[in-house]
Amino acid sequence: MSKALVIGIDNYLGNPLHGCVNDAVEIAKLMRRNADGSINMEVDLQVNVVADTPPSTSSRAYLLSLITDLFRGNRYVSLLYFSGHGYVNNMGGFLVTPGAREFDEGIKMDEVIQLANASEAMNRVIILDCCFAGALAEGDAATGINICIKQGVTILAASRKNETAMEAGGHGVFTNLLIQALAGGAADIGGYITPGSIYAYIDQALGETGQRPVFKTNILRFISLRKVAPQVPGEVLQKLIEYFPVFNQEHQLNPSYEYTNTESWVQIKTAPYADEENVKKFKALQKLQSVGLVTPVDSPHMYFAAMEHKSCRLTPLGYHYWRLVKEGKI
Repeated sequence: MSKALVIGIDNYLGNPLHGCVNDAVEIAKLMRRNADGSINMEVDLQVNVVADTPPSTSSRAYLLSLITDLFRGNRYVSLLYFSGHGYVNNMGGFLVTPGAREFDEGIKMDEVIQLANASEAMNRVIILDCCFAGALAEGDAATGINICIKQGVTILAASRKNETAMEAGGHGVFTNLLIQALAGGAADIGGYITPGSIYAYIDQALGETGQRPVFKTNILRFISLRKVAPQVPGEVLQKLIEYFPVFNQEHQLNPSYEYTNTESWVQIKTAPYADEENVKKFKALQKLQSVGLVTPVDSPHMYFAAMEHKSCRLTPLGYHYWRLVKEGKI
């Protein structure tokens, strides 16, 4: 079983935030279940951890105990998400907790890395939406600390170690994009959402200027953090090797593939007329074409390729998925 610890803190004394609890609630909702309603992972949602008055270290100790427990288990995925204040000084980076004060700013980022590195969980994922979040991945020249992550650890940070992280519209700018990515924006053709695809989605959306996300990983292969409806049904994807027995072979089309080409249809008709099996096959080919796996040959559209007795073929991306199907990997 996988587990996520999702933390969102707005109630900082003297310097409150306004979108972190919203961020955490939405991330928890997405991580708890896949798009089809099936359970994805266990989620522990922690928002606005109460700070004592006068300030004490209780909230820090409590959150650190939760993070320690998260990484203690032998799970498939242990995921930490934090949205709140971040802070850096000559001692390094900190996840700021309620009740923070000078010389007791919160949880040190290198403590989090040490816990993740020592964890027995197969995959450890840390996602931070806070100012200076990149200090977790980039290290700090002032302290001479060079961050090393062990195999199975992935870090996704909202900003570089010297950058602030912005809020807008009730959410952090980074987490708003993270929510979109987890909702399906970063899904591959099979509906799987990986840390790498999330970073690519956010990186492209943020553009070249302003807040820059940081991504660091030491893994053998990407894992899926959530699944949404596939762009192409699995049974259609499996048809690739049936329609294209050889990867560079074209699939011959003719008018019998087009369902409107029937004798009862009031328009110009072209023999051979619509055939039920070919129509079914053509709909699958059109679905594959819609996601860039198949393209018509010498024709702008699949319809014209069929009506003009032309063909279709695999694209380079189509060949990639054809090979995966052929080798039984999907």
